Parts: sequence; structure tokens; C-alpha cells
Amino acid sequence: MHVTPAPSAPHRLLAFGRRLAQGWAGSPRAMDVLAALSCLGLMALDLPGLAAADNSLSGPAAAVVLAVGCSTLLVRRRMPWVSYLAALLFIGWLHELTLIQFALYSVGRFRGRRAGVLATLGYVAFALCLFCWVPGWPLARAETLSSFLSLVVPIGVLASAVGIAAYRHDLVRELDTRRAESAVLQAVQQERTSVARDVHDFVGRELTLLTVRSEVLSMRSRETAYAKDFEELADTARRAHLVLNEIIVQRGERAATPGVDGLAALAEESGRAGSPVRLALDPAVHGLSPLRQAAVYRVVQECLTNAAKHARGETVEVTIAADGPQLRIAVRNGLAQRHPSRAPVSAGSGTASMSERVRSLGGTLTATRTQDAYEVLATLPKG
Repeated sequence: MHVTPAPSAPHRLLAFGRRLAQGWAGSPRAMDVLAALSCLGLMALDLPGLAAADNSLSGPAAAVVLAVGCSTLLVRRRMPWVSYLAALLFIGWLHELTLIQFALYSVGRFRGRRAGVLATLGYVAFALCLFCWVPGWPLARAETLSSFLSLVVPIGVLASAVGIAAYRHDLVRELDTRRAESAVLQAVQQERTSVARDVHDFVGRELTLLTVRSEVLSMRSRETAYAKDFEELADTARRAHLVLNEIIVQRGERAATPGVDGLAALAEESGRAGSPVRLALDPAVHGLSPLRQAAVYRVVQECLTNAAKHARGETVEVTIAADGPQLRIAVRNGLAQRHPSRAPVSAGSGTASMSERVRSLGGTLTATRTQDAYEVLATLPKG
């Protein structure tokens, strides 16, 4: 039997450190603490110079003041102007330019481009005033503005530009996240609509059969004691069908699938895609139920899609007529004279999906291909 040895103390300590780093890597608070410590470490390199300079600060006092200034970075996300004002104070009092870099980055990162530009201009103007009117400021000893232009201005512009770029990156990343969430919600809504439509197609058909069968049995047993029971059963099935229509058709199908009123726009879109459409629509079709109108729209839409894939450029003739108790949908298009160099993308399930939808409503669908044309013929009961 193989026994895995227990990890040693250094390995356990290393694993703990790795888990701690992974837990803190994405924490905003941890990033703020790291920024404050980094700024303090960089300014600690100037402690000998601050102690030697005549600024009324000893070494320990300077360390405390620098630590207090760096602690303002802990609130840089909510109040970046606090660290900005502290950095301006450090520039005029201690001649320290480290904190202003972190402050300008924080303003640009968490307040955007306008605030970053204003903060940079304010910093440059403040430093220029010190350069011109404060004799004790180090750059005031320079003979020209070259020291000012080569040191102070690039520090502010670069720090602010990096912060603004990070701000824009955060916006783009948040926008991508919102788009992904919106796509997921849309996909879920489409799936719910599809499920609702299928429920209505199949359950509605069974409820219709149940209603009709109950009415037939009620008539056959009119002289018996069971007639009233069959009548109540037929009424219950009819009410259930009405509730199903109200819940699914009126709230879901109408919003998800246009009716026959959307066929004109569909034909126009097909014409723009290179497949002109001649649409003949019986006015009586507008009186159909929303579910049957949605079925008509889907059948025509799938036929136009197939024509655009396999017979682009050919005229598509769409005829929708109400012949007595039947609704007739006929879509015919010529065959392409030349085959495309690349085969169109097709899952091969469009015709089967149309046929299934039509059959669920008690109709039939046939697709016929001749030497010069392709025709789809669907018939549905009108009511």
C-alpha cells in the first residue's frame, strides 16, 4: 500500500501563502493596501534627504508624515481627491513627487477622463506657481524651465493617462459583462418562449380533442345520467384551453413571433437580400387566431430563408388563402441556374420544424421539388 508523505512545514507555509495571495488577488481592498505600501516604500528612499533638508522634520517624524500621506490611498476608490490634496501638500512642503503619481492615477482610474485632466492641469499649475514664486523650491534654482518641463509635467501626464486608460478598460470590461448577461437573458427568454409555444401546440391540441370528444359523448348519452358529467367535462376542457391561450399565446407568442401583419416586412427584407417576393394575402387571414398567424409567419419565414440559401436571386411567390374551413399556404420559387461556389450553412432541420409546427395544429405540409421549381404547400384548419 502506497502512503503519501505528509507535507513538511515549509511546504505548508508556502501553500498557505499561495492561498492567501489567490484570495487577495482580486480584492479591491487588497489592491488599495498594496498601492499604499508601494508608495510608502518608494518615499522611504527619500527619508535621508528629507532629514537633511531644512523642512522642520526629523527622520522619525518624516516617516510618520509619509505614512499618514500614503494612508490616504486606502480611500482612493471613494475619495481620490483626498490623496490628491495630500500629494499637493507634500509637493509644497516636502518637495515630494511620489504621492502625486499615485493620486493622479487614482483620480483618472476612478473618476474618469474629465476629472483626470482637471487634476493634471491643477497639479501642473500648482507646481508652476511653486517654480515661479517660491524661492526654496528645488526647481526654482534652475536657470530655465527645462527641469520643470522634463520632470514635473511628464510625471503628471503619464500617471493620469495610465489611470484614464485603466478607467476606459474597466468600462469596456463592464460593457462586455453586461452584453454577456443580456445575451444569456435573451437566450433564456427565447427558450422559454419556445417551450411555451410547444406546450401550447401539444397541450392545446389534446385539450381540443378532449373537448370535442366530451361533446360527442354528451350528445350520445343525452338520455342517460352521464350526459351532465360529459357536458361539465367539455366545459372544463374548454376553459382550460382558454386559460392556456391567455397565458401563453397572448403573453408569449405575440411578443415573440409576429403575425400576418409582419409578412410585408419579411418580404421586403427578403427582397433586400436578393430574393424578391410576390405576396398574395387573403384579407380573411387577419381574423385568424394569434397561434395560427404565428404558424403562417414561421412557415413563410423558413421558406424565404431556404430560398435565400439555395435560390438566391429567384423570385419567390407566396400565396396565403382561406379556402372555406382550411387555410392554404403556398410558397414557390425557381431553382438557381448556377450553384454557389460555397455551400450555404444549413442544419437541415427547417422543413422538419415547419412540418412539426403545422401538424401540431392539425394541418399538413409537403415540400416538392421539380425540374425548375421548389414548392412548399401547407394547409391548416382555420379555427
